[in-house]
Amino acid sequence: MESLDIRLLEVFDKIYNTGSVTRAADVLGLGQPAVSIALAKLREHFSDPLFVRTSKGMEPTRLAEELRLPVCEALDALERVSGHRNAFDPAASDRTFRICMTDISQLVLLPGLWARLRVAAPGIHIDIAPLSADTGRMLEAGEADLALGFMPQLEAGFYQQALFRQTYVCLSSANHPRIRGVLDLAAFEAEEHAVVTTSGTGHLILDKEIQRQNIQRRVALRIPNFLGAAFVVESTDLLVTIPERLGEMLAGRGRLRVHPVPFALPDYTVKQHWHERYHHDSGSRWLRGVIRDLLGEGEYT
Repeated sequence: MESLDIRLLEVFDKIYNTGSVTRAADVLGLGQPAVSIALAKLREHFSDPLFVRTSKGMEPTRLAEELRLPVCEALDALERVSGHRNAFDPAASDRTFRICMTDISQLVLLPGLWARLRVAAPGIHIDIAPLSADTGRMLEAGEADLALGFMPQLEAGFYQQALFRQTYVCLSSANHPRIRGVLDLAAFEAEEHAVVTTSGTGHLILDKEIQRQNIQRRVALRIPNFLGAAFVVESTDLLVTIPERLGEMLAGRGRLRVHPVPFALPDYTVKQHWHERYHHDSGSRWLRGVIRDLLGEGEYT
């Protein structure tokens, strides 16, 4: 075979992103036999299996890894030339974007995002949804455009872009009767704690480290969001361990005191996530660029 047509490149791209011949067929609107035939032609052309079946799905070979970037570039170029890419003018658009995020992201991102939109895209509407176990399905179905947070469970079929690194601090009331200065490990273990159970944060890392280091944490209250926990802590003797950016924002606002966590903790990366079906959507690309500029810099994978 001397050349590859566009359909074969699309099949390669979809199998790479979904890790499945069946899912690639669904995305392309083709039958599975047609995708299998296209994969056979690709294998013949490159004299390489390209994708091998594993317990995690269809994993790319080394050659497929090398081909991925030029295939994406070729598809992008063809889409631009053929005029399939819809133009997006933020200044004239009245599109509604749905973004899934934690309450932390709402506090850290939304004021700056809204200020940016009022200038660059005054007709744009934003619909915020909480992160949940259903977020991946919502992104895939087009019910949400973007998700912000710590979501390592999103794998095949999703893109991600690192925004910033995050770690934890402890929060106590400024009027706490027993914690006046440095919060040490003994005080951490002696006091009662509020624990936040929201999705899309690194709280599982925190829980695992507490268990791994055999640290005692007396959990007295479980609450589904960080902001609610902070307000409870302000007027009680409870402690709560929260992401650092939220702690910095709350410091000096109300009767709260921020302390370093009195034991070693790894940090984690907050990312924006989107489904590969909407990777080339011009409106989504614009929104991702705005959020990247507001929160950090990173490469998508």
